[in-house]
Amino acid sequence: MGPGWLLPVLVLVPELPGGSPAQKQLPRESQNLNWVKFSGFWYILAIASDTQGLLPARDKRKLGASVVKVHKMGQLKVVLVFNRSQGCQAHSLILRKDRKRAVFRNTLKGVAGFHVLTTDYSDSVVYLRLRRAGQTTNTLLLLSRQSTASFLSMRKFIDVCEALELTRSVTVLPKDASCAHTILP
Repeated sequence: MGPGWLLPVLVLVPELPGGSPAQKQLPRESQNLNWVKFSGFWYILAIASDTQGLLPARDKRKLGASVVKVHKMGQLKVVLVFNRSQGCQAHSLILRKDRKRAVFRNTLKGVAGFHVLTTDYSDSVVYLRLRRAGQTTNTLLLLSRQSTASFLSMRKFIDVCEALELTRSVTVLPKDASCAHTILP
């Protein structure tokens, strides 16, 4: 692993005595993440989600993007753009920091958690928990400052997907950045 990574990617718990199955654990969110350094434009290179219909058909997929900015003390402004079946769609949210945990949320807009699981400030794995109509969905994003992923960052993303049991839904987005560039700062 690169020296800049703040967190271990996965901790595997060996099989416990008595035959209980092994459990994979997610890395913990960083309590001391530098949000000013994390802020800025990110390409969304890969996505995994248990949300049905999140992405359009294979031939219509494009890179997504996100812009993260420190809005006020304890608040983030997050803009996400994805290519959906209706075309490029941007969503803008103000998220508030939880007082006790390193998580941002906006329960009025259905965001139960915005967690940065790993980052070296050039590649990141972000976990989104959305709660709407009584249902919670999980989405994992591989973010990068570049429009291509390194092998190491993709491996970390896949490892976290395995821990969240999202490997069946992993989608690496094609290099077409026309949708992503709609929100360039």
